[in-house]
Amino acid sequence: MQCDPALIRKYNINGPRYTSYPTALAMQHNFDPCHVQRAIALCSDDLSLYLHIPFCQQLCYYCGCNKIVTRHQHKADIYLQALEQEMLCYAARIAGKHIKQVHLGGGTPTFLTELQLTRLIVLIHKHFTLNADAELSIEIDPRSCSDDKLRFLHKLGFNRVSFGVQDLDEKVQIAINRVQDTDLIRRQMLLCREIGFASVNLDLIYGLPFQHPDSFAQTLDTIIQLNPDRISLFSYAHLPERFAAQRKIPDASLPDAATKLQLQTMGIEAFGKAGYQFIGMDHFARPDDALAKAQQNGTLQRNFQGYTTAGQDTLIGLGVSSISQVSGVLWQNVKTLPEYYQMVAQLQLPIERGFCLNDDDKIRAALISQLICHFKLDTSAFCQQWGITAFWHYFADALTLLQPFMEDGLVEIYAERIKVTGSGRLWVRSICACFDAYLNQGQQRYSKVV
Repeated sequence: MQCDPALIRKYNINGPRYTSYPTALAMQHNFDPCHVQRAIALCSDDLSLYLHIPFCQQLCYYCGCNKIVTRHQHKADIYLQALEQEMLCYAARIAGKHIKQVHLGGGTPTFLTELQLTRLIVLIHKHFTLNADAELSIEIDPRSCSDDKLRFLHKLGFNRVSFGVQDLDEKVQIAINRVQDTDLIRRQMLLCREIGFASVNLDLIYGLPFQHPDSFAQTLDTIIQLNPDRISLFSYAHLPERFAAQRKIPDASLPDAATKLQLQTMGIEAFGKAGYQFIGMDHFARPDDALAKAQQNGTLQRNFQGYTTAGQDTLIGLGVSSISQVSGVLWQNVKTLPEYYQMVAQLQLPIERGFCLNDDDKIRAALISQLICHFKLDTSAFCQQWGITAFWHYFADALTLLQPFMEDGLVEIYAERIKVTGSGRLWVRSICACFDAYLNQGQQRYSKVV
């Protein structure tokens, strides 16, 4: 894959990651919570849960997540009490449904003590029915997870873990205020294998301050030696006007767009040579991993957690700022703890805003999901599935926008097929944006594609 500067200038737009369509920006504040009840009633019997744990012991400058930096452990006890109250709001609504995946994100879920983690798992089992083979996954900051806590997580039933690594170069780590020893990560990886976790993921970020190809190549080599089941290689979104902590990162320390694309390309090529399947955009998996198999058999989807095997329209988010998507309805919880505590204390769903997809939204969501997960689309089958008479009549505006991508060899369009080429995969967000009816309404609020 070549890092063509001309393509960067041409296609490096501000654009969504398409973890949903429409994106979260489309959600409205005058949202009626009654839509949630109807959506859950219409959904399949299997749901997934995401629980947001906002607490962190230390501020990472690059982070754009909803977090609360504190050393006061008792704040998590208050939060767990509120989480149970929110669970009660949903328990009756999803009675008879089953949970097939539970994911703890943040923030730093391993901020919780062993006692607090136990309490949380007990609450989940108390208020929801988990499948016997349910996936339980958790995001881990290696600095806040001792060997004993790692063993304890496995005993609690967690079978998938994801370590936040970001970069192994010390200069980069100091610049983002996240210094962690490589030997610590290596030891915890080995312990995960010894304990028997079903899957281990490592998160990396490209585009961080002071990253350059030589040092990043060393990071990639070490990551491959650690042999995780999955790797996430996220693009750093520098939005200091939205995230105050990012103002501590000087613009001059960041790699330019060409270097950033080179770093991404290096990751794709290195992981591909090491035997990983390029799932797309930011995910890699061993060919025998469930994520890779889902892509191979055409069932891979994308939700607010990224690429997933759990389905696009079956996610309930719990906790402050969490986002849900069920049966064509999106909703997000309030973003501050005082608001969250007040609403759940009154046994109200703590919803701040939401959105109900119309028929056109659902059609475009399905198309974008297909392209971003599988990089191809059978237009004839798609028309039959969605009751469209003529594909390119319906998407006439998109065809015009796609023309430059075709001329540059990034997209191929046949009589009944759209195919994103190998080079085009780097620009799949820009390609999907051609089908986005909402993009121009809030494009400036997204990060650059590269």
